Amino acid sequence: MLCVSVGLADLGPIQEVMRHDPGVFGSVGVHPNETGAATSVFDDLVRLSAHDRIVAIGETGLDYYRRADLDVPSQQEQFREHIAAARKVRKPLIIHTREAAADTLRILREEGASEVGGVLHCFTETEEFAKQVLDLNFYISFSGIVTFKNAQALRDVARLVPEDRLLIETDAPYLAPVPHRGKPNEPSYVAHVAHCLGDVRGVSWERVAETTERNFFALFQDAA
Repeated sequence: MLCVSVGLADLGPIQEVMRHDPGVFGSVGVHPNETGAATSVFDDLVRLSAHDRIVAIGETGLDYYRRADLDVPSQQEQFREHIAAARKVRKPLIIHTREAAADTLRILREEGASEVGGVLHCFTETEEFAKQVLDLNFYISFSGIVTFKNAQALRDVARLVPEDRLLIETDAPYLAPVPHRGKPNEPSYVAHVAHCLGDVRGVSWERVAETTERNFFALFQDAA
């Protein structure tokens, strides 16, 4: 599984987890909500991504939800730097987008993100958005949100994602799936996401597990 960074200071704790469990890999990146104004991260991303078992760049992207203190230019600039770093080191991207679909797609295209691909994590967007990111060489990952009672539109999208582009996740400690909704999330709960997607797609949950494991290693090739 992948332990995802949301800030450069996360690398130390992530490496500690990896030392204790050979089945855990890591990423390096700065979440858009952690973006610092006028702070370049390109050199740090390139340098830190060389650490053992760091297999991806991210989490990165755009988040326009918290508009009271929103710094769009800084978010966009650091997003571009993450894409440039990923292209430099030839590692896939982990993309976060919230209320920023159009700008996310535009910047992915402008910066040539399709060269390295990646994953749209914790997917909550539309079918049309899904089609466009699939065309850009990205995978789509579903979290516990897909199990929520009010998430039928998302389940409709999940039904249509090609099998070879499907991933699952927890986004722990947030977004615990039914039947644990409202409680702290944990990695073991990803099984509930697999069961839900099996029902949605008309296959066994074991098929979902096998498929998403295979897709994980296809995307994060440094983990193979």
